[in-house]
Amino acid sequence: MAAGGAEEQRRRPGRLSALSVYRRAAGAGRLERRRRGTPLPAGGKRAKARPRRGGAGSGGPEPEAPPQPPPVAAAPPSRVERAKAPAGSPEAKRQGGPAASPGGPRPAGEGGGGVVGLLRRLERVEDSRQRAAELFRWLVAPVAPGEFLGRHWERAPLLVRRGDPGYYAGLFSTADFDAALRGGEVHFGTHLDVTSYAEGVRETHNPSGRALPAVVWDFYQNGCSLRLLSPQAFSPTVWHFLSILQEHFGSMAGANTYLTPPGTQGFAPHYDDIEAFVLQLEGKKHWRVYSPRTDAEELPQFSSANLTQAELGKPVLETVLEAGDLLYFPRGFIHQGDCLPDAHSLHITVSSYQRNSWGDLLEKLLPAALQMAMEEDVEYRQGLPIDYLRYMGVANSDAVDARRTAFVEKVQSLLKKLVDYAPIDAAVDQRAKSFLHDCLPPVLTQSEKAQSVYGFPARWQDGGPRDVDILITKDTEVRLLRHGIVRLCNEEAGVMLYYTTENSRVYHKEEPKFLEIDPEYTDSIEFLLSSYPNHVSVDTLPCETLEDKISLATLLFEKGILTTKKPLVQV
Repeated sequence: MAAGGAEEQRRRPGRLSALSVYRRAAGAGRLERRRRGTPLPAGGKRAKARPRRGGAGSGGPEPEAPPQPPPVAAAPPSRVERAKAPAGSPEAKRQGGPAASPGGPRPAGEGGGGVVGLLRRLERVEDSRQRAAELFRWLVAPVAPGEFLGRHWERAPLLVRRGDPGYYAGLFSTADFDAALRGGEVHFGTHLDVTSYAEGVRETHNPSGRALPAVVWDFYQNGCSLRLLSPQAFSPTVWHFLSILQEHFGSMAGANTYLTPPGTQGFAPHYDDIEAFVLQLEGKKHWRVYSPRTDAEELPQFSSANLTQAELGKPVLETVLEAGDLLYFPRGFIHQGDCLPDAHSLHITVSSYQRNSWGDLLEKLLPAALQMAMEEDVEYRQGLPIDYLRYMGVANSDAVDARRTAFVEKVQSLLKKLVDYAPIDAAVDQRAKSFLHDCLPPVLTQSEKAQSVYGFPARWQDGGPRDVDILITKDTEVRLLRHGIVRLCNEEAGVMLYYTTENSRVYHKEEPKFLEIDPEYTDSIEFLLSSYPNHVSVDTLPCETLEDKISLATLLFEKGILTTKKPLVQV
């Protein structure tokens, strides 16, 4: 839709738009503005603030994942890097000269088929860790993953121009957006935000209730941007894409899609608390990215409030993204995007690493360490000096007193000693437990369905149930569905096995899924993890009896955690 057409609609006499009706009903004072300074749900930005999720946050903890490539040894990078397209492409000409195609293996997405073809090819990769690494390599191509991690991750923005409008084909489109609205499950505020930014004012115009297509597209026609929260709940392709990528990050991978009319801007300048990958799906968008203004804003814990233009300096990157291009910027980098007059924009922002810092780990670790120290070391239980209030505290901070020196040294000694009591592995497991709760459930291939409980042919036939019994024997060959779908945690209540196969596509719609495991079964779980992606016979599980081996395998199969090498029942 051309900008002129939208302007004509806005000026048409006697026409009441959804935007004008909303303004009349709500008044400017009730327009919901985006609140910041609190964690964001589902890897994305939401108009309403949410209470902080204790400890883990949506960034998620570190699961057992393949080792990351080491940083590339190089001179300190510039604040912005641009990846060049292959020689002879339209982008190479725009960049002022040809660039050689990078060496090494071709990205998994090359060879046609867009994102759907890419995902289909990745299904043939047996190891889910390798599958995730291949998808990430495709995401940042032609930049090598090691180079990206060494020069850009948490450091500097990256602009990748590809000159390939079909690079993201099939991931998400305006047609998918429209189909989601017509499906009847999209509601204002919960799934969809209607926003505008004009004359330095950012507003959210969400009515209540279902987001009907006629109302939503009327908002859009009158210059409002549309933000679809968690598109993975409505798009199987986005769900599939993120469910693979999350294993690479070891942290929840979320997404939002943004549809912006020509000649408009939907959001004020701001910075976020997530690592952001902007994938331009349709049209084009003008972006400006600014460095963090202070040391305190580098890699921030929380997103910023809306900023004004007067608070910004000069951008370190200014560009127009076109379909197929990628823009990455770390958390803390201020950004704003606006549409040019001649084209709309549809992009999806893939995000990760919210609340996934060393500090977030220590928030879990230090209280546990202190608890153990107080239980095991009498020095931590000894009383404070009777007169310490007389010489300690801010009012006494400038006093020269030997008792103050001794008090400070004692505190420092106890803090240093606390390291000996730090249950580091247990704290990591607790973060992994939170990550598994954040995770999207895995998307199964056709063969995985046939070899799992999800394809088991139990049914009602001829007056009764048929093929109900799951007949696993000592010779049945099994393996984990994915490497990253389970985590063993030793807790006060016992040994718990947390898993993702029964999670919802809607963030935290379900409670964490877990099984209480007898301690004698932990070796078998670890054996299955270490054997992945190879199949092992049930008889090789290190349980005491054959009955235990079959019982454990049957339980894990019923929960979708294990698959078999061959379907248990031939249909």
